[in-house]
Amino acid sequence: MASKLPMTEWVIVLMVLFSLPVSGHNGPPFPIIENKNIGPCVISLWTHPDIGVGTFFVFLGPAPGKSIPADLKFNIGIQPESKRLPEVVYAMNREDDHGQVQYKASVDFDRDDFFRVRLVWQDAQEKAETFSRVEATPVGFGRWDLLLYLLPFLAVGFLWFRGIVRRRTRVRREKTA
Repeated sequence: MASKLPMTEWVIVLMVLFSLPVSGHNGPPFPIIENKNIGPCVISLWTHPDIGVGTFFVFLGPAPGKSIPADLKFNIGIQPESKRLPEVVYAMNREDDHGQVQYKASVDFDRDDFFRVRLVWQDAQEKAETFSRVEATPVGFGRWDLLLYLLPFLAVGFLWFRGIVRRRTRVRREKTA
Protein backbone atom coordinates (compact mmCIF):
# COMPACT_ATOMS: atom_id res chain seq x y z
CA MET A 1 0.00 0.00 0.00
CA ALA A 2 1.46 3.31 -1.08
CA SER A 3 1.59 6.09 1.46
CA LYS A 4 0.35 9.52 0.53
CA LEU A 5 2.02 12.68 1.71
CA PRO A 6 -0.13 15.72 2.47
CA MET A 7 0.34 18.72 0.18
CA THR A 8 2.36 20.69 2.75
CA GLU A 9 4.87 17.87 3.11
CA TRP A 10 5.26 17.69 -0.68
CA VAL A 11 5.98 21.42 -0.75
CA ILE A 12 8.64 21.01 1.95
CA VAL A 13 10.21 18.06 0.11
CA LEU A 14 10.34 20.05 -3.14
CA MET A 15 11.81 23.10 -1.39
CA VAL A 16 14.59 20.98 0.11
CA LEU A 17 15.33 19.21 -3.18
CA PHE A 18 15.48 22.38 -5.26
CA SER A 19 17.08 24.76 -2.78
CA LEU A 20 20.26 26.54 -3.78
CA PRO A 21 23.11 27.63 -1.54
CA VAL A 22 23.42 31.37 -1.04
CA SER A 23 26.55 33.40 -0.69
CA GLY A 24 27.24 36.62 1.07
CA HIS A 25 27.57 37.50 4.68
CA ASN A 26 24.40 39.32 5.54
CA GLY A 27 24.00 37.15 8.59
CA PRO A 28 26.37 35.44 10.97
CA PRO A 29 30.14 36.03 10.90
CA PHE A 30 32.30 33.96 8.56
CA PRO A 31 35.91 32.70 8.86
CA ILE A 32 38.83 34.31 7.05
CA ILE A 33 41.53 32.29 8.84
CA GLU A 34 40.82 28.77 10.07
CA ASN A 35 42.71 26.37 12.34
CA LYS A 36 46.08 28.09 12.07
CA ASN A 37 48.83 27.14 14.53
CA ILE A 38 50.32 30.23 16.14
CA GLY A 39 52.53 29.63 19.14
CA PRO A 40 50.89 27.17 21.54
CA CYS A 41 47.42 27.88 20.12
CA VAL A 42 45.23 26.94 17.19
CA ILE A 43 43.27 30.00 16.10
CA SER A 44 40.42 30.91 13.77
CA LEU A 45 39.62 34.50 12.80
CA TRP A 46 35.98 35.24 12.00
CA THR A 47 34.52 38.51 10.82
CA HIS A 48 31.33 40.40 10.16
CA PRO A 49 32.72 43.26 8.00
CA ASP A 50 29.87 45.76 7.84
CA ILE A 51 30.57 49.29 6.67
CA GLY A 52 30.53 51.50 9.74
CA VAL A 53 31.37 49.10 12.53
CA GLY A 54 32.72 45.68 11.63
CA THR A 55 33.40 42.93 14.15
CA PHE A 56 36.26 40.44 14.37
CA PHE A 57 36.40 37.34 16.57
CA VAL A 58 39.39 35.13 17.37
CA PHE A 59 38.45 31.66 18.56
CA LEU A 60 41.31 29.69 20.02
CA GLY A 61 42.18 26.46 21.64
CA PRO A 62 45.44 24.93 22.82
CA ALA A 63 47.63 23.09 20.34
CA PRO A 64 48.04 19.38 21.16
CA GLY A 65 50.07 19.00 24.36
CA LYS A 66 50.16 22.76 25.06
CA SER A 67 48.10 25.28 27.00
CA ILE A 68 46.87 28.80 26.30
CA PRO A 69 49.10 31.42 27.95
CA ALA A 70 47.37 33.51 30.61
CA ASP A 71 48.94 36.75 29.36
CA LEU A 72 47.95 36.25 25.72
CA LYS A 73 46.90 39.36 23.80
CA PHE A 74 45.61 39.89 20.27
CA ASN A 75 45.61 43.06 18.21
CA ILE A 76 44.11 43.48 14.79
CA GLY A 77 45.41 45.93 12.19
CA ILE A 78 43.11 47.13 9.40
CA GLN A 79 44.23 49.03 6.31
CA PRO A 80 42.64 49.53 2.89
CA GLU A 81 44.50 47.49 0.26
CA SER A 82 44.89 50.68 -1.80
CA LYS A 83 46.80 52.20 1.18
CA ARG A 84 44.67 55.34 0.97
CA LEU A 85 44.65 55.34 4.80
CA PRO A 86 47.30 54.25 7.30
CA GLU A 87 46.85 51.01 9.22
CA VAL A 88 44.76 51.31 12.37
CA VAL A 89 45.45 48.80 15.15
CA TYR A 90 42.66 47.73 17.50
CA ALA A 91 43.13 45.82 20.76
CA MET A 92 40.98 42.71 21.04
CA ASN A 93 39.15 42.04 24.30
CA ARG A 94 39.16 38.58 25.85
CA GLU A 95 35.82 36.91 26.46
CA ASP A 96 35.27 33.58 28.20
CA ASP A 97 32.12 31.96 26.89
CA HIS A 98 31.25 28.66 28.58
CA GLY A 99 34.86 27.47 28.61
CA GLN A 100 35.55 28.69 25.04
CA VAL A 101 38.20 31.41 24.99
CA GLN A 102 37.65 34.06 22.37
CA TYR A 103 38.74 37.60 21.62
CA LYS A 104 36.59 40.29 20.05
CA ALA A 105 37.18 43.71 18.47
CA SER A 106 34.97 46.25 16.75
CA VAL A 107 36.68 48.10 13.91
CA ASP A 108 35.73 51.02 11.68
CA PHE A 109 35.23 50.50 7.96
CA ASP A 110 34.68 53.79 6.14
CA ARG A 111 33.43 52.48 2.78
CA ASP A 112 32.94 49.46 0.52
CA ASP A 113 36.52 48.39 -0.13
CA PHE A 114 38.97 45.53 0.31
CA PHE A 115 40.96 45.72 3.53
CA ARG A 116 44.20 44.07 4.60
CA VAL A 117 43.82 42.37 7.99
CA ARG A 118 46.87 41.80 10.19
CA LEU A 119 46.32 39.68 13.29
CA VAL A 120 49.06 40.07 15.92
CA TRP A 121 49.44 37.45 18.66
CA GLN A 122 51.61 38.28 21.70
CA ASP A 123 52.49 36.88 25.10
CA ALA A 124 55.49 37.32 27.44
CA GLN A 125 57.78 34.99 25.44
CA GLU A 126 56.92 35.53 21.79
CA LYS A 127 55.09 37.55 19.19
CA ALA A 128 53.63 36.36 15.87
CA GLU A 129 51.38 37.69 13.16
CA THR A 130 49.33 36.46 10.25
CA PHE A 131 47.57 38.20 7.39
CA SER A 132 44.31 37.99 5.50
CA ARG A 133 41.96 40.24 3.57
CA VAL A 134 38.28 41.07 3.72
CA GLU A 135 35.76 43.16 1.81
CA ALA A 136 33.69 45.60 3.85
CA THR A 137 30.13 45.61 2.57
CA PRO A 138 27.02 47.61 3.37
CA VAL A 139 24.54 46.34 5.90
CA GLY A 140 21.64 44.77 4.04
CA PHE A 141 20.80 45.87 0.52
CA GLY A 142 20.80 49.62 1.13
CA ARG A 143 17.83 51.46 -0.35
CA TRP A 144 16.26 48.29 -1.72
CA ASP A 145 15.77 46.69 1.72
CA LEU A 146 12.26 48.02 2.22
CA LEU A 147 11.06 46.92 -1.20
CA LEU A 148 12.63 43.48 -0.84
CA TYR A 149 11.06 42.86 2.55
CA LEU A 150 7.67 44.23 1.43
CA LEU A 151 7.42 41.97 -1.64
CA PRO A 152 5.88 38.94 0.15
CA PHE A 153 3.24 41.14 1.80
CA LEU A 154 2.47 42.92 -1.46
CA ALA A 155 2.12 39.56 -3.22
CA VAL A 156 -0.32 38.25 -0.59
CA GLY A 157 -2.31 41.51 -0.77
CA PHE A 158 -2.43 41.31 -4.56
CA LEU A 159 -3.66 37.70 -4.49
CA TRP A 160 -6.29 38.53 -1.86
CA PHE A 161 -7.53 41.53 -3.89
CA ARG A 162 -7.62 39.42 -7.06
CA GLY A 163 -9.65 36.74 -5.28
CA ILE A 164 -12.17 39.31 -4.01
CA VAL A 165 -12.60 40.79 -7.51
CA ARG A 166 -13.11 37.33 -9.06
CA ARG A 167 -15.65 36.39 -6.40
CA ARG A 168 -17.64 39.60 -6.95
CA THR A 169 -17.61 39.03 -10.70
CA ARG A 170 -18.85 35.46 -10.25
CA VAL A 171 -21.63 36.57 -7.87
CA ARG A 172 -22.79 39.26 -10.35
CA ARG A 173 -22.88 36.72 -13.20
CA GLU A 174 -24.95 34.33 -11.10
CA LYS A 175 -27.44 37.10 -10.22
CA THR A 176 -27.89 38.11 -13.87
CA ALA A 177 -28.26 34.52 -15.07
